[in-house]
Amino acid sequence: MADAIPPMEPAPPPLLSLAEVEALARRAHSGQTDKAGRPYAEHLAAVAAGVRERGGSDEQIAAAWLHDAVEDAALTREWLAGAALSEATKEMILAVTKRADEPVEEYTARILATPGALLIKESDLAHNADPARLAVLDAPTRERLTAKYARVRELLGLPAGPSGASGASGQSRPPGHGPSAAW
Repeated sequence: MADAIPPMEPAPPPLLSLAEVEALARRAHSGQTDKAGRPYAEHLAAVAAGVRERGGSDEQIAAAWLHDAVEDAALTREWLAGAALSEATKEMILAVTKRADEPVEEYTARILATPGALLIKESDLAHNADPARLAVLDAPTRERLTAKYARVRELLGLPAGPSGASGASGQSRPPGHGPSAAW
């Protein structure tokens, strides 16, 4: 008599492709602009391009496209938990998601403790600190952000100033998350 064959688990749904993740990110942030009125998707594209140019994996590039989606409430944590993304991608997204009233030291420690997240934050910082982007801001805001980005780079052990290519030249955050946003 043949041994009974155990029932097979259904195959998990296929993971979203990078093109699908990009389209999702663009839809999630549709209509959002930064403080200079630039489409928010320009920042997402620049961060994803920066991760790619720095040798990032597809998981890191996917996380770069979605790096602000939960923080900006474009997508929920619940959506992310059930999304057809690798666990590593989900962990990187959550690692770079700032939490309300979170000290910058805790935020950067979480990034450093999450495999792959540092490259995403490095690309994000490079684009946020692009001198051409900062130039459109008033002097006090520009100075505050320059100091903020320098502090984050220091805590992450990154070299001072923007590094590498920053991709598209849009601003970094939609209203409420831009130059006036606190940690």
